[in-house]
Formats: sequence, C-alpha cells, structure tokens
Amino acid sequence: MSPQLPKTKCGYVAIVGRPNVGKSTLLNHLVGQKISITSRKPQTTQHRMLGILTEDDLQVVFVDTPGIHLDEPRAINRYMNRAASSSLGDVDLVIFIVDTTVWNDDDALVLKKIQQVKAPVVLWVNKVDKIKDKSTLLPHLDWLSKQFNFTAMYPGSALKDINIEQLQKQIAETMPQCEFIYPEDSITDRSMRFLAAEAIREKLIRQLGNELPYSLIVEIEKFESDEKNIMHIAAVIYVERKGQKHIVIGKSGQRLKQVGQDAREDLEKLFEQKIFLQLWVKVKDSWADDEKALRSLGFGEN
Repeated sequence: MSPQLPKTKCGYVAIVGRPNVGKSTLLNHLVGQKISITSRKPQTTQHRMLGILTEDDLQVVFVDTPGIHLDEPRAINRYMNRAASSSLGDVDLVIFIVDTTVWNDDDALVLKKIQQVKAPVVLWVNKVDKIKDKSTLLPHLDWLSKQFNFTAMYPGSALKDINIEQLQKQIAETMPQCEFIYPEDSITDRSMRFLAAEAIREKLIRQLGNELPYSLIVEIEKFESDEKNIMHIAAVIYVERKGQKHIVIGKSGQRLKQVGQDAREDLEKLFEQKIFLQLWVKVKDSWADDEKALRSLGFGEN
C-alpha cells in the first residue's frame, strides 16, 4: 500500500532575469509584504533570499535572485551571478522575467541558463503598463514564444498588479503535494539584522541615484532592544574610497541624516516597534573586488 500524500502543497519557485527587470517587486507582490528591497537602479539585489507565502494548505517559497549579467569585471559581479545561477537547481517552477519589448544579451544569457533546468518555466513579461504603442506587444510575445517551450506566458505588471492573480493560480497549480517546509508564520529565511541592513542600503541607493554604483555595503554592528522595547540599531556603511564617503555623508551631513530618517521609518513599520538608529560611514578599500572581504561582509552565506 503506497503512503498517503499530504493534503498540503509546498514548493520552491525561482524568480530569475537580468538586472532591473522587476524581480524583487514581483516577489514582494506575490508574498504580499515587502521582503526584498527595490529601486530603479540595476543590481539592487545583491543576495539570494527567500520570500515565503503560506495560505491555507499552500506554501510557496520564492527565491529572489540577483540579476544575471554578462559583464563580470569585479568579484561582486561574479558572486551575484553564482548566487542567481545556483538558485535554478532543485526548484519546482522558474519564473523568467523580461522587460516589456526589450531583449538584450543579458536576457539571452538567462535563457541559456534556464534551458538546462528540468522544472517548468513561466515567462513573465513585466511593465506592460509602460508600453505606449500596444501594437508592438503581440509580435514580441509571438517571438518570445518561439525561443523556449514555456509552460505559460503572462504579459503583466508587478507594480500595477496586472495579471498577478493569474500568475498566482499558475504557481498554486504547479506546486507538488508536500508538507510545509517553513513554519506558517515565516516570511523569509533572512534574519532581522539582514533586513535592517538591506532597508538602510535601499535608502542609500535611492538617495544617491547614479553617484555611486554598488560600491557600498551596510553592516549591522548593534541590534538589541532595551527595557522600554526600543530597538537600538548601529550600522556601518562601507564605501571603497574616501571621496565616496563625502558623497554618502553629504553637505553638513544632510544626506546621511535623510537616509537615517527614511530607513528608521521603514524599520519601525517592519519591526513594529520604536527604532533608535545610528549610522557611520567608513572606507574599506576595494571591498567589491576582494573575495575575502565579500565573505567577511556576509556574501556567500546564503
């Protein structure tokens, strides 16, 4: 007599694509909570992280990944590509995201990687709300359909919730019968310290625009609550050069002050308690080129 399958469904879904196509935004909307930081800047996501959705008898573990890209001039680029590529193994579904009618060499690289995947692949054509000439979409969808045997294709918008419900149904139907992997109240595999560091980094990226690439990283040095239930967080922002330190701090310290204020507001919503946040900026020479420095800053832990 064969063993009875569990009544619950559970599985892993990898979200992949080139930089800046909206992977983290899609993850946040599918989970229904902000897990992964977002910005308009390419390569905002530097780490692989999980977003966990549990509803009734279904648990979906979404794997958000850094954008896969051809150019690997630095150690951090190589790390991000390894993190994204490794996430394609042992998943139950892959969501491949492309940006409207744009297709470039990085998209072709992602396609080449998913061609080696055994799991079904769904194509999500993101940001269709931004297409001015809608007549260009149908021919592009037809061309995309010929590039790979996709299980399904959805033109949509993660930000505007266009076709999100249809994608959710597809995901639910694909998940295998399996016991839940994580407790029902879990939303991510990452620690509160990690989420705090990422929240600060998001505000830095949004404040700095194109002034700095990904030449900064945030490390939490203090993370504790006092007897009044106030969370005390002290964080160091590492940059690679002295000139970058002045850019982050800003004139009379105003930029760093604004980053701290914006991050504190987000952290208070996330942790649902009062936050006392302190920020410092330090120079760590060429950390993005140094594999050892990357490991010391938490890269490669997940």
